[in-house]
Amino acid sequence: MYGDTANKLALDAKRFQNLPSIPIYQADLVRDIVKEINDLNKDSEYLQTTRDKLQEQNEQGEEEGENGVLAENQKINECQIFVTHLSMRRNKRCLLAYEKVRSDKLVEYAWLNIDPMDNSLQSSTTAADGEGSDTASNTTASTSAAKSSTNSGTSSSKLIPNYTTQLDMNNLNHFEQDFYKNYQDLTMSYKSKFGEYLDLMGDLEPPTDIFIDVRCLKDGGDVTTEYGSFNLIKDSQFYVRKSDVERLIQQGYLEQI
Repeated sequence: MYGDTANKLALDAKRFQNLPSIPIYQADLVRDIVKEINDLNKDSEYLQTTRDKLQEQNEQGEEEGENGVLAENQKINECQIFVTHLSMRRNKRCLLAYEKVRSDKLVEYAWLNIDPMDNSLQSSTTAADGEGSDTASNTTASTSAAKSSTNSGTSSSKLIPNYTTQLDMNNLNHFEQDFYKNYQDLTMSYKSKFGEYLDLMGDLEPPTDIFIDVRCLKDGGDVTTEYGSFNLIKDSQFYVRKSDVERLIQQGYLEQI
C-alpha cells in the first residue's frame, strides 16, 4: 500500500530523535520512496488526462441527454486523483521530516564543538582503562580491544542528556557530510567574532549553583582556572565553578555529581 515505506522512515526518525548518536542513513528506504513518488506522479498525469476526456464526453453527453454514467465515472476519477495527490504529499512530508531530524542533530552536534574523530579515540581510551591491569598480558589485550573498538566505529564516551554527542561520519551520506562541514565552518566563523567575551557554547539552562561537585571520568592533564589549577585524574573529585568546567563536561572528561 502506498505510504507504508514512508511510514517506516518516519518511525525510524522518531526512534533516533532522542538518541545521542546519528544512525546510518536509510538510503534504500529513501530511494524506494522517491520511486514511489515518481510512480504516483505518472498515475496522476494519466488520471488527469482521463479526467479531461471524461469532461469532454460529459459535455457531449449533456447535448445528447446521456450523462448519468459519465458523471459517476467523473466522481471516481476525482477520488482517484485526490488519493494519489494525498499519497504523494504524505511521502514528501515523511522525507522532509526525516531529513529535518537528521539535520537538526548535525546542527546540535556542531555547536558542541567536538571533533567526530575524538569519539573513537575516547572509546579506545575508555575500553583500555576498563580492561587494563598491572600485568603485561592484560595490557596487550586491552590495547587490541581498543583498536577493534575504534575500527568498528563504536563510542562509549560520556553522554550528555538531550544532546547529540556521538557522530560517525560513515553514517552520513555525501550531502550530509558537506552540510556538516560547511555548517561547522560557519559556526566557527561566527564564534570568532565574540572572542573571549561571550561563550556561545555554554549550557542554555541557567545554573542553579555557581560551584558544583564533579567527578573525573578519564585522565586529561592539568586544567588552570581563575581559582587555581587541578589535575584531571580518573575517579578524582573536585569542587569547582561550573562555568570553568562546562566544556570538559560536554567533552566527557567530567560529570556532575
